[in-house]
Parts: sequence; structure tokens; C-alpha cells
Amino acid sequence: MRSIGFLMVFVTMVSCKPGEQSISNSFVDYEMAKPHQLLSTSYSDIPVYSFDEFEKLLKVHSQKTYVVNFWATWCKPCVKEIPEFEKLQNTYGDQQVEVVLVSLDFPNKVESQLLPFVENLNLKSQVILLDDPNQNRWIPKIDKDWSGAIPATLIFNADRREFYEKSFTFMSLEAELQDFLN
Repeated sequence: MRSIGFLMVFVTMVSCKPGEQSISNSFVDYEMAKPHQLLSTSYSDIPVYSFDEFEKLLKVHSQKTYVVNFWATWCKPCVKEIPEFEKLQNTYGDQQVEVVLVSLDFPNKVESQLLPFVENLNLKSQVILLDDPNQNRWIPKIDKDWSGAIPATLIFNADRREFYEKSFTFMSLEAELQDFLN
């Protein structure tokens, strides 16, 4: 009986990691697109997708507006603007807005750079790792005019879709988002 109680407490603790997003309210819908791997930090999981798996998520039609930022830890402008996206998530998260940070980090740098970066910043936005080396195939599927440079951001909802190949400040990011919300 004692071991059953311990097991119940353990399962509850493991399944309720602080800061972890609810799957049903998140961009990551495991019923819609199953990642081929999950990486874990102390407070959340980072799904790993090939582009074919990830592409299904870019076709979500819901009431939410999604702000999808493509970035990498080796990209200084990307790292500089991550706090702006976090601020956007914190400011607008209760208004049907979801920020998704899509890491394009190299697979051999995930353990040494991506996971510590996410952990140290305690990111609340959904972080996804896009693990698909065939960029020439998937970059034009994100946007036909994308050169592949990062940072790059896709903002979309059921009614509209815009792609930006540039860095953002919070003010410029908020202004673009406001166009979607109004």
C-alpha cells in the first residue's frame, strides 16, 4: 500500500512539471503531429520534428494567432530578440496568442547549447527543434521568398499569414501582432 502511495505521488510530480504547457492549449498538438523525439529540460519538453512532421502544425486553423520565430543559439541577432518574443508571450498569452520558438540549432549542439540556453532563460514560450537537414526543400514551404536567413518570423491565424525575414524589437513585434488582432 505504501509503494502505491509513493507511485501516485511520483507520477503526479513527474506529470506536472512547473511551466509546462498544456498540450490541448498549445501549438504542439501531439494528436496532429507526433514529434520523433522529446528533449527534456527541468521544466518542459522540447519536441523534435522533421519538417514533414512540423508542417502539419503550420496549418492549424484555430482562434489563436501564432507567432513562430525561427532562430538558433549561434545566431546573435536571434538570441538578442528572444526576450522580446518572451515578453510578447507574457503580454498577449491570455489573448489567444501563442509564441513558438523554432530552433534550427545543429543536432550536435543541442545538448551543449540549446538545452542549457532554454534552461538558463527559463523560456515559457513553446520551444521546438526542427531537425531536418534538407533546408532547400522546406524553406520555400515556409515562405517562397525566404532566403533561409535567420532570424525569421511567421505570424498567422485562420484569416491571415505574414512572413518576416528580419529582427524585431518588442515595439515592432507588438505592432505587427496588433494588425492581426484588430
